Amino acid sequence: MRDEDAVDALLGVRLAELRAQHGWSLDELAERSGVSRSTLSRAERAQTSPTAAVLNRLCHVYGRTMSQLLSEVEAAPVPVVRAAEQRVWEDRAAGFVRRSVSPPHTGLRGELVEGRLAPGADLGYDRPPVPGLEQHLWLLDGALEVTVGEQVHRLGAGDCLRMRVTGPARFRCTGPDPARYVLAVVRP
Repeated sequence: MRDEDAVDALLGVRLAELRAQHGWSLDELAERSGVSRSTLSRAERAQTSPTAAVLNRLCHVYGRTMSQLLSEVEAAPVPVVRAAEQRVWEDRAAGFVRRSVSPPHTGLRGELVEGRLAPGADLGYDRPPVPGLEQHLWLLDGALEVTVGEQVHRLGAGDCLRMRVTGPARFRCTGPDPARYVLAVVRP
């Protein structure tokens, strides 16, 4: 089994647990999240890897950041995470790779994430996973267009964008090369 398949299997189990803890049917969760019942069912059974947009909607419903949700399928966080041990999650269809650089911990509000978008990748979220989430995006390589609400920010290598996410957000790689960035996420 590939590492990605193992993560998807563990993630599916965790998603099913969260739904059961809330006492929701698949239909109720579909209504609350705006994700189709069939997509939810396939994700819980690890028949498909959920997209970043689907995970974002589920995180919103469950009041978690994506890193928190992904960390729940791993062992308890340790103070030092070696590069080779940092969890990588990929949305192949969207051209998005996400590395959890620092493991989130329930007692901490901040975390670091590395994001990579393929040239032309366009990743949209219709809502934040946690309303009022503060993010600092430091673009390391490439060109990126970030839309927060109605405000469009065009970033080049070395630029840093600070934002508080309360509504829709969009990340689009506008250059001929991949965009690579560090995202500092701070929960309210």
